[in-house]
Amino acid sequence: MIPFVIRWIDESHFEALPIAGYGFVLTMAALGYHWLQQAIVASHGDKSMLAVAVGRDLKGKLSLVLYIAAIGLSFLSQWMALCIYVMVALMWLVPDRRIEAFAKKE
Repeated sequence: MIPFVIRWIDESHFEALPIAGYGFVLTMAALGYHWLQQAIVASHGDKSMLAVAVGRDLKGKLSLVLYIAAIGLSFLSQWMALCIYVMVALMWLVPDRRIEAFAKKE
């Protein structure tokens, strides 16, 4: 799905609607990730090592908020919306050491 939206952005010369569509696709992926994570944590219990390692998942929640903000911003400033998408991607490049630290304890 993402390659089609990226091609749409390119072919439209960075118009607002395709950039908002890209944000919608990213938001849906982030929601899917969040729901999957919640289901896994629920199956292991609230006191499991995984639940403790995931914690409040600020990075995941912040990603959702930024994606939604970028969708709205895409109609005002397409480049700022794209910068937010890049910022979120860079934020996820920084490794999350919590789960790795708990995995080493086992």
